[in-house]
Amino acid sequence: MRSITEAGDLKGKRVLVRVDWSVPINDGKLMNEYQIKKSLVTIEYLQKAGAKIVVISHSERDGDTLRPIFEYVKQFLPITFVEPSDLVLLEDLRQNKGEKDNNENFAKKLALKGDVFVNEAFAVSHRKHASIVGVPKFLPSFIGLQFALEIKELSKAFYPKRPFLFILGGAKFDTKLPLLKKFVHIADHIFVGGALAHNFFKELGKDIGDSLVSSGDFGIKELLDTGKIILPDDTIVEDKKIMDAGPITMENLKSQIKNAKLVLWNGPLGSYERGYKVATLQLAKLIAESGKESIIGGGDTLSAVKELNLFDKFTFVSTGGGAMLEFLATGTLPGIEALNQK
Repeated sequence: MRSITEAGDLKGKRVLVRVDWSVPINDGKLMNEYQIKKSLVTIEYLQKAGAKIVVISHSERDGDTLRPIFEYVKQFLPITFVEPSDLVLLEDLRQNKGEKDNNENFAKKLALKGDVFVNEAFAVSHRKHASIVGVPKFLPSFIGLQFALEIKELSKAFYPKRPFLFILGGAKFDTKLPLLKKFVHIADHIFVGGALAHNFFKELGKDIGDSLVSSGDFGIKELLDTGKIILPDDTIVEDKKIMDAGPITMENLKSQIKNAKLVLWNGPLGSYERGYKVATLQLAKLIAESGKESIIGGGDTLSAVKELNLFDKFTFVSTGGGAMLEFLATGTLPGIEALNQK
């Protein structure tokens, strides 16, 4: 797998760049442009190299137009929308079902638009879609500058500074179980928050009322037996449902962060989408103000950081949610494997 910096002379070459500009839009306004801004460094690099650039992406909701994204990006770049130019953004990839189906003919059609392919879409590289795993079969392929940085920074968690604290929140137990099983052997402590903690409480015989739990046998007892799992000490309960972590929990987390040399955080500590943000916002502040090496990522995590305007206070903020989790769990992604086959 090679970086675009290893592509040689790109002057006059057509470079097909897969980005992930699928950011949420409300009344025409972008709600979080972080991943867009992070991809611009690769586009600017290609501009300086004299390349003709074709940018491809999907929208947050399948079939939506990328025009609002174009309107935002044209503030920074001399870009056109659909109309051919030296820097053009094409319409939403997912308007063609061949994208999500990883249709080979669709991948070939995309490949015809470039002489070189660059994957700068780390956040969607856990998907086996045509623009991620199909196109590299037909073009010399490279990773973008931000993609390379994602790999470098996230890989620090595999050989961490110690003590290493992993904070894992959110609700999707099945997607985060591989992380727990892997990092229980790497981290010094794992704090489990959000709805993930409910299954642990249930295993311990605690009353969780009508709180959300995931069904299945997850080997929770074995995880608890390691002595590395830390659970919330108190919770905020509404209508017999655990909705957020409480103040005692946050005080104890503050101590854990103070003692750590590396903090890895993914996922909210409460029902973030329903407005239970207090603990998650407080955690963002605690990590940001700690001065410790920190790696964070995930959709709601980034929303909290944006709300507090703290992006520059962390060592590394990943553009990936599911991709971050899969990379940490497996050390690779389908998008990486597709590039490695060349």
